[in-house]
Amino acid sequence: MTLEKGRAALLVVDPQIDFLSPDGVTWGVVGESVTEHNVVDNIRRLFRAAKAAGMPVVVSPHYYYPHDHRWMFEGALEKVMHGIGMFDRPGPLDMTGFAGSGADFMEEYEEYIFDGRTIIASPHKLYGPEQNDAALQLRKLRVDQIVLAGMSANLCVESHMREFIEQGFEVAVVRDATAGAKVPEGDGYLAALINFRMIANAVWDTDETVELVQALAT
Repeated sequence: MTLEKGRAALLVVDPQIDFLSPDGVTWGVVGESVTEHNVVDNIRRLFRAAKAAGMPVVVSPHYYYPHDHRWMFEGALEKVMHGIGMFDRPGPLDMTGFAGSGADFMEEYEEYIFDGRTIIASPHKLYGPEQNDAALQLRKLRVDQIVLAGMSANLCVESHMREFIEQGFEVAVVRDATAGAKVPEGDGYLAALINFRMIANAVWDTDETVELVQALAT
């Protein structure tokens, strides 16, 4: 995969407190992996490089509203997320209590996300982007190459990768700008890495990605 200016965008999934901060509700299971891969700083480096190169940036966030808690059936992790109040907001038009909450973006990224140019897509509700407008936004910019990062590796990131590839995008996953839960059944990050290698058009680390993105600015 060779990045081309005008065709490529950075897409960051769930760069939110509940996933990436010790204050987040999932830190007990993802914190070790986030720390091990230096994910918080690596995502920041990707934001900075993309902005400097004039590359479009899309954030695909995760929010749950009160009506989502009335779902009549749930998968295992959906049930957990709803039970711990992950990504909760009082409503789609209500920002009460958002700042600093688990649904909020990490403070380290706010200067990039709130610069007036970053596309904040509508929320995805399960794992993939099928229910939000991220693909539409990219298509409207004539973008067909995605540099993919964010949380978490074997869930939302892998699901975004799979869907965008099915839609005909080229996708490069940044392997150390994501992390996964470590549970008795195994390491979510390592499970995802296998599929990244088999499915993605490229798997790069942050150093390599930043270098490739910076080259687009010349």
